[in-house]
Amino acid sequence: MLLKIDLKFAGLLVAGAVATSGTVLLLTGGDDGPSGKTSAGDPFPLTPVSQPPGASGNAGEAGASPTTGAGPGEAPAAPPAPQNLPLPQQAAPVQCPPPTVTVRTPVELQKRLNVAEPGEVIRLAPGVYKGRYRSQRSGAPDKPIFVCGSPKTVLDGTDTGKGYGFHLENAGHWRLVGFTVQRSQKGVMLDGSSGTVIQGLTVREVGDEAVHLRRFSTGNTVQRNRIYNTGRRNPRFGEGIYLGSSHKNWAALTQGQPDKSDNNLVVGNRVQATAEAVDVKEGTTGGRIAGNAFDGSKLSGDKVNDSWVDVKGNGYLIEGNRGARTVADGFQTHREYQGWGTGNTFRGNVMDLRGGRGGFGIALFSDGNTVACDNKVAGGKLLNKGTCS
Repeated sequence: MLLKIDLKFAGLLVAGAVATSGTVLLLTGGDDGPSGKTSAGDPFPLTPVSQPPGASGNAGEAGASPTTGAGPGEAPAAPPAPQNLPLPQQAAPVQCPPPTVTVRTPVELQKRLNVAEPGEVIRLAPGVYKGRYRSQRSGAPDKPIFVCGSPKTVLDGTDTGKGYGFHLENAGHWRLVGFTVQRSQKGVMLDGSSGTVIQGLTVREVGDEAVHLRRFSTGNTVQRNRIYNTGRRNPRFGEGIYLGSSHKNWAALTQGQPDKSDNNLVVGNRVQATAEAVDVKEGTTGGRIAGNAFDGSKLSGDKVNDSWVDVKGNGYLIEGNRGARTVADGFQTHREYQGWGTGNTFRGNVMDLRGGRGGFGIALFSDGNTVACDNKVAGGKLLNKGTCS
């Protein structure tokens, strides 16, 4: 029965779609084998995802500057100056250039991350790299730093209650391509990073969310990733892709200011999560969520996590996504903080609500949003209020 569900969802996709300084959190050696041991239950066969609406050319560029930062339970560093870099307009796949260096062990990887220079291309040899990794180095708009691997290259944090699997801290212009991140509290964390592309990663078996862009991370692209088995520590916090920060955390993370992690592109991903597949926080503006495929069969459904996408920011374009299996609704908007949750546009999304508890394709719990009539829904009504246009 599981195989039948997986193949059905694969068809849906095709149709639409911490170490610091010189210290690595080394737990055991490096090349332990071709892959990790937690891949059971992968809902996403490695099938191509169709180009999202408007995709062509290369992913857009943008930038950030290094300082210091914090992992879970540590006092956060001062946030970087807001960058407000533009929304990347295109989403063609990033191609990794020939490597300038190949690493084969956790220590080698962290050493390269500590000293990486613009234009460097770090190739990860296949194997299991036990540890959690961080860099505070920046590339340049015309010379990003690449870290390239395959799904058989596994960064294994070994503990879903600790740390970030891969952490860019006030470090811009990176290309993270092709490898697997597993068994950390959070998968890939961007703090104050801009102009970065996260592409083709498999992020699985994480304690909380899989990919998080926060602390003024702007102009980034999250594309063509496979995300599943989130929320292993706490299903309520198991988002797939998380943009910004809750206003309840602004004092700790952004000195009380809105976390303007603006203009980020989320495109062509395949997400099965225990919380929202994409959670857009208040304080963020101007992003685009397009051509993704969402499987809500693992939603925790605790009166909070009952939709694929929850938009609490402003001015987002949500288009051309497909979703199946949800607890209640497909997409939601909320006004979590005064002045937020408005100006968002939904168009061309396809929603299958069958098997849920009778929700809506798009449930608007905040005002000033636009829903086009080309959104399609099965198993429920399109809107909880108002009409499409």
